Amino acid sequence: MTVIEANIREIKRRIADAAAKSGRSGEDVLLVAVTKTRTPEEMIAAVEAGIYDLGENKVQELTEKHEAVETGLDKAIVKKCINWHMFGHLQRNKVKYIIGDVHLIHSVDSLRLATEIDARAASVHRISEILIQVNPAEEASKSGVTLKDAKPLIDAIASRLTNVKIKGLMSVAPAADDPEDVRKYFRLVKELFDGLAAEGPSERLEMKVLSMGMTHDFEVAIEEGSTLVRVGTGIFGERNYSGVIQ
Repeated sequence: MTVIEANIREIKRRIADAAAKSGRSGEDVLLVAVTKTRTPEEMIAAVEAGIYDLGENKVQELTEKHEAVETGLDKAIVKKCINWHMFGHLQRNKVKYIIGDVHLIHSVDSLRLATEIDARAASVHRISEILIQVNPAEEASKSGVTLKDAKPLIDAIASRLTNVKIKGLMSVAPAADDPEDVRKYFRLVKELFDGLAAEGPSERLEMKVLSMGMTHDFEVAIEEGSTLVRVGTGIFGERNYSGVIQ
């Protein structure tokens, strides 16, 4: 068993334990491998160990790795459908480079960005699925809308745009040595998520995905209701930034 495979098994065990505390199964939580700075070889190893959802923070890394990873994999695995996720801040002028490849864009925080995604999706005759990024602690260093501004943005997108579908919310908690210190932020985002879900789905809105939790805090996030966690270091080990695409 490779180190990556062993790490994935351990992460999945911890996911299952955390999900049980909220009355759910580990199968209710999607594990997405964060592949920032990782080589295609490392990513292929993760896919071969059963991770079919890969996420990037930078457009250039995603576009370059997309081809390299799928070329390097056995065709039978590729046919199982690798889902590519975009996590990082997305500039409007770079949407065109990923619109045909990305399964889910996690980082939509403005009507202008959503409008660009909508236009690019229309040009390739598809519906792009997105998450609204929420910044519950209102940190100046992070992207995302405030809790109070999330619903007006969601209403505007759902009522005006035709080639995007809002699938839920994404949030990044403040950095903290103790994950318990950020539990309250996960709880606030879950409360927002539940309120929006209670209004019922529509053609352009379906609250199904709550993307919260990373390597250092995913267990607390799951206990508070996360349905998708983004784990990089926990799968691949510490990052090596030498030779990284900038």
